[in-house]
Amino acid sequence: MGLRTERVVSAFNHRRVLVTGGLGFIGSNLALRLVRAGAHVAIVDSEVEGCGANRHNIAAAEGDLRVISADVGDAAALAGEIRGCAAIFNLAGEISHIQSMRDPRRDAALNAMSQLRFLEECGRQEPGIRVVYASTRQIYGIPQYLPVDEAHPIQPVDFNGVHKYAATAYHLLWSDLGRIDARVLCLTNIYGPRLALGLSGQGFLGNFLRRGLLEQPIDIFGDGRQLRDPVYVDDAVDAFLLAGIADAPISRVWNVGGFQALPLAEIASVIGTASGAPPPVFRPFPDEHKGIDIGSYCSDSTKIHEELGWQPTVGFTEGVRRTLEYFRRELPHYLRSSSGEDPAADLALAAALRRLAV
Repeated sequence: MGLRTERVVSAFNHRRVLVTGGLGFIGSNLALRLVRAGAHVAIVDSEVEGCGANRHNIAAAEGDLRVISADVGDAAALAGEIRGCAAIFNLAGEISHIQSMRDPRRDAALNAMSQLRFLEECGRQEPGIRVVYASTRQIYGIPQYLPVDEAHPIQPVDFNGVHKYAATAYHLLWSDLGRIDARVLCLTNIYGPRLALGLSGQGFLGNFLRRGLLEQPIDIFGDGRQLRDPVYVDDAVDAFLLAGIADAPISRVWNVGGFQALPLAEIASVIGTASGAPPPVFRPFPDEHKGIDIGSYCSDSTKIHEELGWQPTVGFTEGVRRTLEYFRRELPHYLRSSSGEDPAADLALAAALRRLAV
């Protein structure tokens, strides 16, 4: 048992912890880790369609894990869950940039107003409660320089970035006022087991992995030179836990970036090679995507390394291997048939499931 694991067990063993958005990708991985550390975990998830909630994500749970089907915006109903918690890991919300542009009011309701009501209730029920919030690199918009550090100007290019920054500011202001003890992680592209492969708008990595698993060519928009620094989900969970156990951190906002910055073409090649997919196909940016594209991005994670001792440990090739290994076992729970709307997709899914059954 490493020092990090010992610290997590010491902090959360037999303690009550709340994970909002805990049926989603990162939230479920975090909840499972907390259960293994001996915490009494309650998950709050509204299971809004299209936001990634999946009950199968917590199928591996052992011990004390409860699921509360509720919207964090209905905060008064969660008063009893908030009281007495050692920490709240707040991952509730919508992450789709495209969907936020199609329906900005929906995005504002899910990512801003619900968060404001929830934080008010947290401060009312458990003054000073520790809340670790999942923000996003999208708040920075088009990078003025690389890698992007926490001093970078805030200039989101879509409504999702606007509303996630509003929620970030709510956390920081309530913390400055002494109502809660907030910590914020600005996450870049996270991937790994339990990623929502069957949903659109959940990021390019889910799409790349889905097509790889179905042995289809991976579509790359543009020339494939754009940089991204993917973070394996176990490393992201480590960042949440280290933020959650830090007693008096110097900062309250940290960027969480990946092992290395890679061109999209290389990311697609690694996934395609590992999954047996055909070579990737380069396509022009659809107009809907082109308008909110930020170009190359990678995070400067120096601050979280220096202040909390976090750094990514899983390289991309190894992370892809682990991810594919998980989905090859669990694929039926993550890929849904198109119900006749897309016969090619139905055939590809059926063929993939037959291969896995052999």
